[in-house]
Amino acid sequence: MKIVAVTNIKGGVGKTTTAVNLAYLCAARGRRTLLWDLDPQGAATYILRCEPHESASARKLVSGKRELNEFVLASRHDRLDVLPADFSYRRFDVHLSACKNPTERLLRMSRKLREIYDVLILDCPAGISLLSENVLRAADAVVVPLIPSPLSVRMLVQLRDFLVANAWVDMTLLPFFSMVDGRKALHHEVMARTRLQFPGMLKTEVPYWSEIERMPLRRAPLPAYAPGSDAAEVYASLWAEVEVTLKQAAFTNAVPLSSIVPEPEAPAMPSALGRGASQDRYKIA
Repeated sequence: MKIVAVTNIKGGVGKTTTAVNLAYLCAARGRRTLLWDLDPQGAATYILRCEPHESASARKLVSGKRELNEFVLASRHDRLDVLPADFSYRRFDVHLSACKNPTERLLRMSRKLREIYDVLILDCPAGISLLSENVLRAADAVVVPLIPSPLSVRMLVQLRDFLVANAWVDMTLLPFFSMVDGRKALHHEVMARTRLQFPGMLKTEVPYWSEIERMPLRRAPLPAYAPGSDAAEVYASLWAEVEVTLKQAAFTNAVPLSSIVPEPEAPAMPSALGRGASQDRYKIA
């Protein structure tokens, strides 16, 4: 099982929309997919028409008194299941801090899911916390929606430096531009400059379209209710890029590796990597 986290230190950048659509597309490709909604606000849970389980408290899960697979719900979409959010997740950090090796607890909690699912997608709350450290340590790939603004780019630099400082070398960072407004000169300027600084950024750019904003009203993944739309094609393109990084995931009973698009040659690392880190210590796409 491969773990794909969708996260960003900043809120309001399209994390949940991304997580829901990528999870749907992953399942549509034939992979047994689980979306875990880690945000206590429960937006992904709401969009996928699932209800929180009354006993799925963060304390019980972290302590090991209950297992994750006990609370999995089937969505209305083939091969896509959901671990609903719970409002108690707002105290996840408190319970994690009481554990031995607290930054590894999430990875251990997910182990029993490995025989059931091919891909686990995490919809994460904003911010840097003990929970987000758990997510980063557990993930094989981290998808980062990035609004084209100076402060968003600053966040990406902070995240990169955090990963380098912790020497988490077995994870791939996959930032992409989200909520892009082609009418704004600033967006074009920031995207051009950032692609020079981070040449491994994903090529797909998700526009700031009302069609995408309507997803919570439809309460379904966009490719499910508007499969031929331009917006659905954008997310299909995004998933295709993410899928490349999972080429060597060794999915069990899913799509054979030969059907996955070959991975492109890795781009050169930016000279501004910082902290004396070398290319073999850290990779971005």
